Amino acid sequence: MANHDNKTRKHSEHEHHAHEEYGPYSHNGHEQHNYHENSNHEGHGHHGHHGHGDMVNDFKKRFYVSLIVTIPILILSPMIQSFIGVDWQFPYTQYILFGLATFIFFYGGWPFISGGISELKDKNPGMMTLIGLAILVAYVYSSLTVFGLAGKDFFWELATLIDIMLLGHWIEMRSVIGASNALEELVKLMPNEAHKLDENDEVRDVPVSDLKNKDRVLVKPGEKIPVDGTITDGKSAIDESMLTGESVPVEKNKGDEVIGGSVNKEGSLTIQVEKTGEDSYLSQVITLVKEAQESKSRTQDITNRAAKWLFYVALAAGFITLFIWLILGYSFDVALERMVTVMVITCPHALGLAAPLVIAVSTSISAKHGLLIRNRASFEGARNLNAVVFDKTGTLTKGEFEVTNIVPNEGYKEEEVLNWAASLEQNSEHPIATGIVKSAKDKKIKFKKITDFESIIGKGIQGIIDGKKVNVVSPGYVTSQNMGYDEQLFNEMSEEGKTVVFVLLDDKLAGMIALADIVRETAKEAIAALKENGIHSIMLTGDNKKVANWVAKQLDIDEVYAEVLPDKKADQVRKIKEKGWKVAMTGDGVNDAPALATADLGIAIGAGTDVAMETADIVLVKSNPKDVVSLIDLSRKTYRKMIQNLWWATGYNILAIPLAAGVLAPVGIVLSPAVGAVLMSLSTVIVAINAKLLKA
Repeated sequence: MANHDNKTRKHSEHEHHAHEEYGPYSHNGHEQHNYHENSNHEGHGHHGHHGHGDMVNDFKKRFYVSLIVTIPILILSPMIQSFIGVDWQFPYTQYILFGLATFIFFYGGWPFISGGISELKDKNPGMMTLIGLAILVAYVYSSLTVFGLAGKDFFWELATLIDIMLLGHWIEMRSVIGASNALEELVKLMPNEAHKLDENDEVRDVPVSDLKNKDRVLVKPGEKIPVDGTITDGKSAIDESMLTGESVPVEKNKGDEVIGGSVNKEGSLTIQVEKTGEDSYLSQVITLVKEAQESKSRTQDITNRAAKWLFYVALAAGFITLFIWLILGYSFDVALERMVTVMVITCPHALGLAAPLVIAVSTSISAKHGLLIRNRASFEGARNLNAVVFDKTGTLTKGEFEVTNIVPNEGYKEEEVLNWAASLEQNSEHPIATGIVKSAKDKKIKFKKITDFESIIGKGIQGIIDGKKVNVVSPGYVTSQNMGYDEQLFNEMSEEGKTVVFVLLDDKLAGMIALADIVRETAKEAIAALKENGIHSIMLTGDNKKVANWVAKQLDIDEVYAEVLPDKKADQVRKIKEKGWKVAMTGDGVNDAPALATADLGIAIGAGTDVAMETADIVLVKSNPKDVVSLIDLSRKTYRKMIQNLWWATGYNILAIPLAAGVLAPVGIVLSPAVGAVLMSLSTVIVAINAKLLKA
């Protein structure tokens, strides 16, 4: 996006001219925002290669159907019958068992078989591979015992393992929000059609894809701008919040550049097309996001990592068991049965529920606290964060103007100055006007009636109120009229990033009103809490250094990077990561996407754009920066609970695998499948209870 730098630079400069009627006053509120799309949704866990939405219903259906078919398998299983002391055998029982188990294996077990194949193709075995191995070994061996091989079948183990794993995946997938539609959301920002003007200024609607450089298009009030270009006629306020996250509309005139996807608020504009297709700003954001998605390393959640090791343990332990029993002189049938028992036991049923149950509880707790977890692996990683990077406008600040100071001239009161200004501004939609009017309403000031309202370009606005001529003007206008004012105080307020306007009554100065983008109280608390946790806080903003440093000083932020162009934000995050730090990025606009994709954890502010919410790992629904601290705390607690559950799920394996392998066979102790089943059930119950004990 280097070729967009000049545009962005010009853009940023232009935005400091907040309100064209007021001329160039020190509006420093602008900040470019970058958006995360962690669209590396590998993080959705071991079902990453499956889709989401319909997959939840698919797993639910497979679970219920498999569960129903499991009931006759349990009833007909000789192992279960001997365990409860009954004999319900009849001719061809084993063939009925084989038929039912074959159905469950191919219907219920197919997601795991196909998932395991995908993981092996990627040379990255995980949960799917472990489950696939266990059910494949159990099915093939049990089928061979039906058709002549000496040994006991494992059909009941196969069926219950598939049931519990389907249940676990269903719970997990239901708990986690669907995969990101980030790129589709970005593409949706662009309109499909444009009003093209021909040589005779006749309007013809054409597809945006047909537009070429130097074509002219008409954009009516309320419409989206279809392409990047330059205004050749007209003036308007342009809402770029969907692209930049900046809540303040930007005044644009003839000769100014506009970005495709932004919204024309007021006047009609004629725009000359400058960039189309892949050269456009939005296309470049999409490209950067794609690159960040592809380069982001494949993260695996903790259950996948545990499953990966268990897969290798299952293979190693199984073959070692087979060879040792053969070396000791036992028949191949006996050695094979031991091998299969070891391999099936290595995939504990409880493992299928260990993480999903914790995730379900954790997701429920987080939702109540206004945290939406979209990427589980990244959420788990939040416990290791070293630094949190915050965007400024809309994240640390409210993203809207509020009156901070009213400085009346001699003979006037604060309320009086505000009343004249608000009465004049009451019909304007401009953010500065909105801030002044809101302040007056909050103070329950009654507005005066206005007549003869007019906007004077480069000077400000004026009108007649109660027979007096009232102006709200820029510092430039006051200076040009050689009006005296407190320049030291004005400079102090400007240094703090405040926008200052002057109120005139009958061409005499009544006072100054300063407005600023107010720092959120919750942001102060969030930064303080991060410091207590030993986490570095960093501000990354497109705004100028003075404003950024003023906000940082108020918040006690450790580090500030100001005047960073949108496409350079990702580079800055990369540099911070190069220190070996785990970095989270918090923001609320589309062009934060590459930076958020680059960070280890992307956090979207809920009041931000749809694209942001579609693309983040975590969404803060309440738009409260303090929730960043809450999610780190919840991540740590969730991780601890998962580790406990994994120990409960696999702990019995430490005992069961050697016994199943026959370590104590010389003294007559071999783990029977029935005892294995009891241990399995016990660990599953403990895992379920332990997950429920998770508290926020």
